[in-house]
Amino acid sequence: MKLIEINLQDIKGFCFANEQNQAAGTGCTVILSKQGVLAGVDVRGGAPGTRETDLLKSENLVEEIHGLFLAGGSAYGLSVGSGVMEVLEKENSGFDVTVAKVPIVPGAILFDLNIGSSDIRPDSEMGVRAAEIALESPPFISGNYGAGTGASVGKCQGNDRAMKGGIGQFAIQVGNLQIGAVVAVNSFGDIIDPSSGERIAGVFDRNKQKFMKTERILLEDMESQRTNRFSGNTSLGVVVTNASMTKSQANKLASIAHDGFARTMMPSHTFVDGDTIFTMSTNDVEVDLNSLSYLTTYVVERAVVEAIHAAQSNYGLLSYRDIKKLYKQDQSK
Repeated sequence: MKLIEINLQDIKGFCFANEQNQAAGTGCTVILSKQGVLAGVDVRGGAPGTRETDLLKSENLVEEIHGLFLAGGSAYGLSVGSGVMEVLEKENSGFDVTVAKVPIVPGAILFDLNIGSSDIRPDSEMGVRAAEIALESPPFISGNYGAGTGASVGKCQGNDRAMKGGIGQFAIQVGNLQIGAVVAVNSFGDIIDPSSGERIAGVFDRNKQKFMKTERILLEDMESQRTNRFSGNTSLGVVVTNASMTKSQANKLASIAHDGFARTMMPSHTFVDGDTIFTMSTNDVEVDLNSLSYLTTYVVERAVVEAIHAAQSNYGLLSYRDIKKLYKQDQSK
Protein backbone atom coordinates (compact mmCIF):
# COMPACT_ATOMS: atom_id res chain seq x y z
CA MET A 1 0.00 0.00 0.00
CA LYS A 2 1.08 3.57 -0.65
CA LEU A 3 2.21 5.71 2.28
CA ILE A 4 0.76 9.22 2.02
CA GLU A 5 1.83 12.12 4.23
CA ILE A 6 -1.18 13.97 5.67
CA ASN A 7 -1.80 16.87 8.04
CA LEU A 8 -1.96 15.97 11.71
CA GLN A 9 -5.44 17.49 12.07
CA ASP A 10 -6.68 15.18 9.28
CA ILE A 11 -6.59 12.26 11.74
CA LYS A 12 -10.22 11.87 12.71
CA GLY A 13 -11.33 11.93 16.33
CA PHE A 14 -8.66 14.26 17.70
CA CYS A 15 -8.24 18.01 18.26
CA PHE A 16 -4.79 19.58 18.71
CA ALA A 17 -3.52 22.92 19.97
CA ASN A 18 -0.46 24.73 21.28
CA GLU A 19 -0.49 27.58 23.75
CA GLN A 20 2.59 29.40 24.97
CA ASN A 21 4.18 32.42 26.59
CA GLN A 22 6.95 33.32 24.17
CA ALA A 23 8.54 35.91 26.46
CA ALA A 24 8.75 33.43 29.33
CA GLY A 25 9.92 30.61 27.08
CA THR A 26 7.35 27.99 28.02
CA GLY A 27 4.03 26.50 26.93
CA CYS A 28 1.81 23.46 26.59
CA THR A 29 0.40 21.20 23.89
CA VAL A 30 -3.07 19.68 24.23
CA ILE A 31 -4.79 16.81 22.41
CA LEU A 32 -8.52 16.33 22.98
CA SER A 33 -10.89 13.53 22.10
CA LYS A 34 -14.22 14.32 23.72
CA GLN A 35 -15.77 10.95 22.91
CA GLY A 36 -12.95 9.10 24.67
CA VAL A 37 -10.12 7.08 23.12
CA LEU A 38 -8.04 4.07 24.09
CA ALA A 39 -4.65 5.03 25.49
CA GLY A 40 -1.33 3.65 26.67
CA VAL A 41 1.97 5.06 27.92
CA ASP A 42 5.60 4.13 28.41
CA VAL A 43 7.80 6.21 30.74
CA ARG A 44 11.58 5.97 30.44
CA GLY A 45 14.64 7.86 31.59
CA GLY A 46 15.52 8.62 35.18
CA ALA A 47 13.72 11.93 35.76
CA PRO A 48 10.06 11.74 34.68
CA GLY A 49 7.22 14.07 35.64
CA THR A 50 3.76 12.73 34.86
CA ARG A 51 0.08 12.84 35.76
CA GLU A 52 -2.49 9.99 35.64
CA THR A 53 -0.12 7.51 33.98
CA ASP A 54 -0.81 4.72 36.52
CA LEU A 55 -4.43 4.45 35.35
CA LEU A 56 -3.13 3.57 31.87
CA LYS A 57 -1.54 0.36 33.15
CA SER A 58 -3.10 -2.61 31.40
CA GLU A 59 -4.54 -4.09 34.60
CA ASN A 60 -6.30 -0.92 35.77
CA LEU A 61 -9.97 -0.01 35.34
CA VAL A 62 -10.16 3.03 33.06
CA GLU A 63 -10.04 2.13 29.35
CA GLU A 64 -10.41 5.56 27.75
CA ILE A 65 -9.05 9.07 28.16
CA HIS A 66 -10.60 12.34 26.98
CA GLY A 67 -7.58 14.59 26.71
CA LEU A 68 -3.85 14.66 27.11
CA PHE A 69 -1.24 17.37 27.62
CA LEU A 70 2.48 17.93 27.26
CA ALA A 71 3.88 20.93 29.10
CA GLY A 72 6.97 22.82 30.06
CA GLY A 73 7.48 24.27 33.53
CA SER A 74 8.84 21.14 35.19
CA ALA A 75 6.48 19.78 37.89
CA TYR A 76 4.64 23.12 37.98
CA GLY A 77 3.36 22.40 34.48
CA LEU A 78 1.28 19.46 35.68
CA SER A 79 -1.43 21.95 36.67
CA VAL A 80 -2.23 22.34 32.95
CA GLY A 81 -4.27 19.15 33.30
CA SER A 82 -6.73 20.83 35.67
CA GLY A 83 -7.50 23.48 33.06
CA VAL A 84 -8.03 20.87 30.36
CA MET A 85 -10.40 19.01 32.69
CA GLU A 86 -12.37 22.20 33.26
CA VAL A 87 -13.01 22.67 29.55
CA LEU A 88 -13.88 19.00 28.98
CA GLU A 89 -16.33 19.04 31.88
CA LYS A 90 -18.19 21.92 30.21
CA GLU A 91 -18.32 19.77 27.08
CA ASN A 92 -19.95 16.94 29.11
CA SER A 93 -16.95 14.72 28.37
CA GLY A 94 -15.58 12.27 30.90
CA PHE A 95 -15.76 8.97 32.75
CA ASP A 96 -19.32 8.53 34.04
CA VAL A 97 -19.35 7.98 37.82
CA THR A 98 -23.15 8.50 37.97
CA VAL A 99 -22.94 11.70 40.05
CA ALA A 100 -20.61 13.39 37.56
CA LYS A 101 -18.50 12.86 34.50
CA VAL A 102 -14.80 12.98 35.30
CA PRO A 103 -12.57 13.87 32.32
CA ILE A 104 -9.51 11.61 32.26
CA VAL A 105 -6.51 13.76 31.29
CA PRO A 106 -3.03 12.24 31.62
CA GLY A 107 0.02 14.31 30.83
CA ALA A 108 3.75 14.79 31.19
CA ILE A 109 6.14 17.69 31.67
CA LEU A 110 9.61 18.67 30.56
CA PHE A 111 12.16 20.97 32.18
CA ASP A 112 12.51 24.42 30.61
CA LEU A 113 12.89 26.59 33.71
CA ASN A 114 16.42 27.50 32.62
CA ILE A 115 14.99 29.25 29.54
CA GLY A 116 13.17 32.58 29.63
CA SER A 117 11.50 33.33 32.98
CA SER A 118 11.69 30.55 35.57
CA ASP A 119 8.87 32.05 37.65
CA ILE A 120 6.33 31.93 34.80
CA ARG A 121 5.11 28.40 34.03
CA PRO A 122 2.22 26.67 32.27
CA ASP A 123 -0.76 26.62 34.63
CA SER A 124 -4.43 25.72 34.65
CA GLU A 125 -5.34 28.96 32.86
CA MET A 126 -2.98 28.08 30.03
CA GLY A 127 -4.55 24.62 29.98
CA VAL A 128 -8.00 26.21 29.60
CA ARG A 129 -6.83 28.40 26.72
CA ALA A 130 -5.12 25.50 24.94
CA ALA A 131 -8.16 23.24 25.29
CA GLU A 132 -10.51 25.93 24.04
CA ILE A 133 -8.27 26.53 21.03
CA ALA A 134 -8.12 22.78 20.36
CA LEU A 135 -11.91 22.60 20.14
CA GLU A 136 -11.68 25.02 17.19
CA SER A 137 -9.42 22.51 15.33
CA PRO A 138 -6.75 24.95 14.10
CA PRO A 139 -3.77 23.85 11.97
CA PHE A 140 -0.96 22.45 14.11
CA ILE A 141 2.27 24.47 13.92
CA SER A 142 5.70 23.00 14.61
CA GLY A 143 8.69 24.84 16.06
CA ASN A 144 8.87 27.22 19.04
CA TYR A 145 5.32 26.56 20.19
CA GLY A 146 3.43 24.69 22.88
CA ALA A 147 5.52 22.36 24.98
CA GLY A 148 8.44 23.01 22.62
CA THR A 149 8.59 26.77 23.24
CA GLY A 150 11.52 26.59 25.67
CA ALA A 151 12.87 23.23 24.54
CA SER A 152 16.60 22.79 23.97
CA VAL A 153 18.97 19.96 23.05
CA GLY A 154 22.62 19.02 23.53
CA LYS A 155 23.11 20.44 27.01
CA CYS A 156 26.08 18.54 28.41
CA GLN A 157 28.30 21.64 28.14
CA GLY A 158 25.65 24.13 29.22
CA ASN A 159 23.34 26.50 27.37
CA ASP A 160 26.23 28.29 25.62
CA ARG A 161 26.70 25.26 23.38
CA ALA A 162 23.14 23.92 23.45
CA MET A 163 20.75 24.35 20.53
CA LYS A 164 17.06 25.08 20.13
CA GLY A 165 14.59 22.21 20.29
CA GLY A 166 10.88 22.49 19.69
CA ILE A 167 7.58 20.77 19.00
CA GLY A 168 7.21 18.65 15.87
CA GLN A 169 4.52 16.62 14.14
CA PHE A 170 4.31 14.07 11.37
CA ALA A 171 1.32 12.08 10.11
CA ILE A 172 0.64 9.53 7.39
CA GLN A 173 -2.17 7.47 5.89
CA VAL A 174 -1.77 3.95 4.54
CA GLY A 175 -5.03 2.63 3.15
CA ASN A 176 -7.61 3.34 5.85
CA LEU A 177 -4.99 3.55 8.59
CA GLN A 178 -4.12 7.00 9.90
CA ILE A 179 -1.23 7.49 12.32
CA GLY A 180 0.74 10.49 13.47
CA ALA A 181 3.00 11.74 16.23
CA VAL A 182 3.54 14.93 18.19
CA VAL A 183 6.93 15.25 19.91
CA ALA A 184 8.41 17.94 22.16
CA VAL A 185 12.18 17.59 21.64
CA ASN A 186 14.08 18.64 24.76
CA SER A 187 16.79 16.00 24.97
CA PHE A 188 20.06 15.87 26.86
CA GLY A 189 21.64 14.32 23.79
CA ASP A 190 22.17 15.38 20.18
CA ILE A 191 19.63 14.85 17.38
CA ILE A 192 20.38 12.66 14.36
CA ASP A 193 18.26 12.42 11.20
CA PRO A 194 18.19 8.63 10.69
CA SER A 195 17.24 8.97 7.02
CA SER A 196 20.56 10.68 6.22
CA GLY A 197 22.73 10.08 9.28
CA GLU A 198 23.16 13.87 9.58
CA ARG A 199 23.63 15.37 13.06
CA ILE A 200 21.13 18.23 12.98
CA ALA A 201 21.27 19.59 16.54
CA GLY A 202 23.28 19.15 19.71
CA VAL A 203 26.39 20.46 21.43
CA PHE A 204 27.64 23.10 18.99
CA ASP A 205 30.88 25.07 19.25
CA ARG A 206 30.05 28.45 17.76
CA ASN A 207 33.68 29.48 17.38
CA LYS A 208 34.71 26.33 15.53
CA GLN A 209 31.26 26.03 13.92
CA LYS A 210 31.06 22.30 14.50
CA PHE A 211 29.24 19.73 16.62
CA MET A 212 31.20 18.46 19.62
CA LYS A 213 29.17 15.20 19.86
CA THR A 214 27.58 14.43 23.22
CA GLU A 215 28.60 10.76 23.14
CA ARG A 216 32.26 11.69 22.72
CA ILE A 217 32.07 14.21 25.58
CA LEU A 218 30.52 11.57 27.84
CA LEU A 219 33.31 9.11 27.10
CA GLU A 220 35.94 11.75 27.86
CA ASP A 221 34.22 12.56 31.19
CA MET A 222 33.40 8.93 32.05
CA GLU A 223 35.66 8.73 35.10
CA SER A 224 34.95 12.24 36.41
CA GLN A 225 31.59 11.24 38.01
CA ARG A 226 30.19 14.62 37.06
CA THR A 227 27.20 13.51 35.02
CA ASN A 228 24.74 14.49 37.77
CA ARG A 229 25.49 18.14 36.95
CA PHE A 230 23.28 17.97 33.86
CA SER A 231 19.67 19.13 34.11
CA GLY A 232 16.95 20.65 31.99
CA ASN A 233 15.84 17.76 29.82
CA THR A 234 13.05 15.28 28.89
CA SER A 235 11.44 14.70 25.50
CA LEU A 236 7.74 13.91 25.28
CA GLY A 237 5.65 12.31 22.57
CA VAL A 238 2.14 11.22 21.64
CA VAL A 239 1.21 8.77 18.89
CA VAL A 240 -2.36 9.19 17.61
CA THR A 241 -4.05 6.65 15.35
CA ASN A 242 -7.31 5.01 14.32
CA ALA A 243 -5.83 1.49 14.53
CA SER A 244 -7.71 -1.14 16.53
CA MET A 245 -5.89 -2.43 19.61
CA THR A 246 -6.35 -3.47 23.22
CA LYS A 247 -5.17 -1.42 26.18
CA SER A 248 -2.18 -3.73 26.68
CA GLN A 249 -1.29 -3.39 23.00
CA ALA A 250 -1.53 0.41 23.32
CA ASN A 251 1.01 0.24 26.14
CA LYS A 252 3.27 -2.02 24.11
CA LEU A 253 3.10 0.33 21.12
CA ALA A 254 4.07 3.23 23.40
CA SER A 255 7.10 1.18 24.39
CA ILE A 256 7.98 0.43 20.77
CA ALA A 257 7.57 4.12 19.88
CA HIS A 258 10.61 4.86 22.04
CA ASP A 259 12.68 3.28 19.26
CA GLY A 260 11.96 6.53 17.41
CA PHE A 261 13.68 8.41 20.24
CA ALA A 262 16.59 5.95 20.28
CA ARG A 263 17.09 6.36 16.52
CA THR A 264 17.13 10.17 16.66
CA MET A 265 18.58 11.09 20.08
CA MET A 266 22.21 10.39 20.90
CA PRO A 267 22.02 9.35 23.70
CA SER A 268 18.37 8.87 24.68
CA HIS A 269 16.69 7.78 27.95
CA THR A 270 19.47 8.99 30.25
CA PHE A 271 19.25 9.38 34.02
CA VAL A 272 18.52 13.07 33.50
CA ASP A 273 15.79 12.58 30.87
CA GLY A 274 12.22 11.67 31.75
CA ASP A 275 11.31 10.58 28.23
CA THR A 276 7.62 9.65 27.99
CA ILE A 277 5.47 8.56 25.02
CA PHE A 278 1.69 8.08 24.99
CA THR A 279 -0.52 6.32 22.46
CA MET A 280 -4.10 7.39 21.72
CA SER A 281 -6.40 5.43 19.40
CA THR A 282 -9.98 5.74 18.20
CA ASN A 283 -9.79 1.95 17.77
CA ASP A 284 -11.51 1.78 14.36
CA VAL A 285 -9.28 0.09 11.75
CA GLU A 286 -7.97 -3.49 11.91
CA VAL A 287 -4.29 -3.62 10.94
CA ASP A 288 -1.33 -5.93 11.34
CA LEU A 289 0.35 -5.06 14.63
CA ASN A 290 3.85 -5.60 13.29
CA SER A 291 3.23 -3.16 10.45
CA LEU A 292 1.73 -0.74 12.98
CA SER A 293 4.82 -1.10 15.18
CA TYR A 294 7.08 -0.04 12.33
CA LEU A 295 4.89 2.93 11.43
CA THR A 296 4.70 4.00 15.07
CA THR A 297 8.49 4.26 15.26
CA TYR A 298 8.62 5.96 11.87
CA VAL A 299 6.19 8.78 12.66
CA VAL A 300 7.94 9.46 15.98
CA GLU A 301 11.38 9.79 14.40
CA ARG A 302 10.05 12.04 11.64
CA ALA A 303 8.26 14.23 14.21
CA VAL A 304 11.55 14.61 16.10
CA VAL A 305 13.34 15.72 12.92
CA GLU A 306 10.47 18.08 12.04
CA ALA A 307 10.74 19.72 15.48
CA ILE A 308 14.41 20.54 14.89
CA HIS A 309 13.89 21.68 11.30
CA ALA A 310 11.04 24.00 12.35
CA ALA A 311 12.69 25.47 15.46
CA GLN A 312 13.94 29.06 15.36
CA SER A 313 16.87 30.58 17.23
CA ASN A 314 15.76 32.19 20.50
CA TYR A 315 16.72 32.58 24.16
CA GLY A 316 20.38 32.59 23.15
CA LEU A 317 20.04 29.16 21.51
CA LEU A 318 20.97 28.60 17.87
CA SER A 319 18.60 26.64 15.64
CA TYR A 320 19.24 24.10 12.90
CA ARG A 321 18.15 26.71 10.36
CA ASP A 322 20.87 29.14 11.43
CA ILE A 323 23.52 26.43 11.69
CA LYS A 324 22.79 25.54 8.05
CA LYS A 325 23.14 29.20 7.08
CA LEU A 326 26.51 29.43 8.87
CA TYR A 327 27.68 26.26 7.13
CA LYS A 328 26.63 27.51 3.69
CA GLN A 329 28.36 30.86 4.29
CA ASP A 330 31.53 29.08 5.36
CA GLN A 331 31.43 26.83 2.28
CA SER A 332 31.04 29.81 -0.04
CA LYS A 333 34.18 31.58 1.24
